[in-house]
Amino acid sequence: MVPVLMLFLLPVGGGIPAGVLLARSQGMAWPLTAGIYFVSDVILALAFEPVLRLLVELGARVPFLFRLGLAMKLAMARGARTFAGTGAGPFGLLMIAFGVDPMTGRAAALAAGHGFLAGWGFAIAGDMLYYAVIAVTTLRLNAYFRNPTLTMGVVLGLMVLAPVLVRRGRAVLGGAR
Repeated sequence: MVPVLMLFLLPVGGGIPAGVLLARSQGMAWPLTAGIYFVSDVILALAFEPVLRLLVELGARVPFLFRLGLAMKLAMARGARTFAGTGAGPFGLLMIAFGVDPMTGRAAALAAGHGFLAGWGFAIAGDMLYYAVIAVTTLRLNAYFRNPTLTMGVVLGLMVLAPVLVRRGRAVLGGAR
């Protein structure tokens, strides 16, 4: 169980497919594996929140950090508009955490005025959706390939290429209108 948690705590996306495959090889049921991933998100929240609060506090005193924080707020507002005008509402915050990472989701929630519990609730919910997509994809592909190394390579490749292909597809469709 601990090795699976350690893989889920990796700050890069490769921890999910590796952790899911390791859990499967150890005979762990999917609800337990999802629960371990949830625990990794809670650990992340407890570790990252003080850093985020420190940056906010320093942003009030350090001009460079203030400008950086303002630029982040503007970028998040633009990004949130992508989700059908939901702004910094729950769905928009879920999608930011799903599409980027839970730390960015929490930072967006803080910028929108949400406290610790609500902010991390949105961030973790979005990240759990992301986990579900990657976990199901990993398990389905591994059933097809029957090779964990190849499965992880394909999933990691898809994690990098899928957003690029979606952006290009949107650009092509947008240009055709």
